[in-house]
Amino acid sequence: MKICSIASGSSGNCIYVGEGEDHILIDAGISRKRIVDGLHEIDVEPEELSGILVTHEHIDHVRGIPMMAKMFGTPVFATGGTLDELLFKDKNQDLKRENLYQVYAGEPVAIGKLKVTPFAMSHDAAEPVCYTVESAGKKVGMATDLGVYDEKIIFHLSGSDCILLEANHDISMLEAGSYPYSLKRRILGDRGHLSNEAAGRLLCELYHKRLQYVFLSHLSKENNYPELAYEAVKCELWEGLGMNVLPFTMSVSERDKPSPPVVI
Repeated sequence: MKICSIASGSSGNCIYVGEGEDHILIDAGISRKRIVDGLHEIDVEPEELSGILVTHEHIDHVRGIPMMAKMFGTPVFATGGTLDELLFKDKNQDLKRENLYQVYAGEPVAIGKLKVTPFAMSHDAAEPVCYTVESAGKKVGMATDLGVYDEKIIFHLSGSDCILLEANHDISMLEAGSYPYSLKRRILGDRGHLSNEAAGRLLCELYHKRLQYVFLSHLSKENNYPELAYEAVKCELWEGLGMNVLPFTMSVSERDKPSPPVVI
């Protein structure tokens, strides 16, 4: 499988996963043009997409979906609650019901050679899910927009060869920053976002010897820095697992451009 983070952060998220002739996006929270440009950088045409799988309806995850569906007829997969929200917000009626497919947490969906499994997460959205993608004995796990993680999250992500993991904020930066108190409480709450330290602790739970790549993702522009996220997660791995040298490649997903693709 080839994996590429086309965009990642509080301003927009889009992940590409492909195997052979099967190509999918997890979320499309940037403009159609940026999505198409990102796909072209990895030699994929937008017409070749087998589907967009949506985690939840917040704008930084769905901004480009109506135009992708309208211009390329891209199928859209999401939970019932998320589909209802997408249709409600689609004032121009760009989404056609024949292109919408409902998924259910815990029930895998076959998209060509790709086995995609949605699983429930804690976030302040209608019916949010994360996804794992498996093919040819390899597994990609994606977990962003998590307020908290639990044993079910760990279960679904376990055994991943590549993990895209939220490291949204530095707690001290958030608490001292300019956000209103209500927004700070939301981000820090059980239906908000994972801090750098929480991401590191979750990664300690998920580490296994076949893990090859970790992308720290969905960083806040106002309350985090790539270098800070990287070092905070690395410190948690040192404290939790005694790792002074990482046995896998860890990087921070780019906000405004595609990250270098990896193949597992």
